[in-house]
Amino acid sequence: MAVSQSDVVFVLFFGRETEETNKSWCPDCVIADPLIRKAINTVDNSIILEIPVDRSTDTSSPALVFRQRNDVSLQKVPTLLRWTKHGPSSIRLVEDECHREENILDFVAKTNELCPQ
Repeated sequence: MAVSQSDVVFVLFFGRETEETNKSWCPDCVIADPLIRKAINTVDNSIILEIPVDRSTDTSSPALVFRQRNDVSLQKVPTLLRWTKHGPSSIRLVEDECHREENILDFVAKTNELCPQ
């Protein structure tokens, strides 16, 4: 899928699913996933780019780069942020902040104000 200039892009970093259970190793991610999808689906032309993240102790993970990039500085999952043509926004939802639909809807509204397309 190609991303167009008019798309509203959200990036969701979440704990990768394990082979044993096909569920995320991160319980916060399991709770947050349906809430995030529901809230983001209310935004016209929205896209969720999902980045599976391994445990921070896995230094062979391809997602390690997001823990090392200064503009992302991924520390915990789930992390939801808005990505613009200038890169990631500075506001984000992290961990249990993603458990409440009201938080996610407020985040979406705030990023729409601060990150025009």
